[in-house]
Amino acid sequence: MAETAREAAAGTLVPECADVADLYPESLLRATDAVLEVFEIEVRALREPSDEAVFGVVERVVLALNSIDGDSRHGGAGFCTEEREQLCEHIDRILGEHGVDVAALAARQGIDRSAITDRWRDW
Repeated sequence: MAETAREAAAGTLVPECADVADLYPESLLRATDAVLEVFEIEVRALREPSDEAVFGVVERVVLALNSIDGDSRHGGAGFCTEEREQLCEHIDRILGEHGVDVAALAARQGIDRSAITDRWRDW
C-alpha cells in the first residue's frame, strides 16, 4: 500500500493529506500485510517449483486479497487503482526475488506478464 496510507493509519499524516486516512483504515492495512506475509512465506518455501505450484501460490494470495477488498469490516474501503497495480507489482517482485522467472512463466502460459493474477482477481 502507499506509504501515505501507512502514515494515515498511524495517525502521522500531514494535514493536507488527512482525507486519505479514510481510504485506508488500519484493519485494511493489517489484513493486507498479513496476506502478503503469508504469500512471501509460501513463495520462499518453493523449491524448483512447477508452473502449477507457482500459480497455486498466486491464486491463494489473490483470492485472499479479493476477500479483503470486499470485506465490509473495513468500512467500505478497498483497493484503488494505484494499490491494485502496486499489489500486482509486489506479487511479481516477490516471485522474482525468490527465483521465479515471471516473464518465462507467463510466456509458457501464453499470457502477458502483467496478467498472472487476472484469472482470480476481482480487485
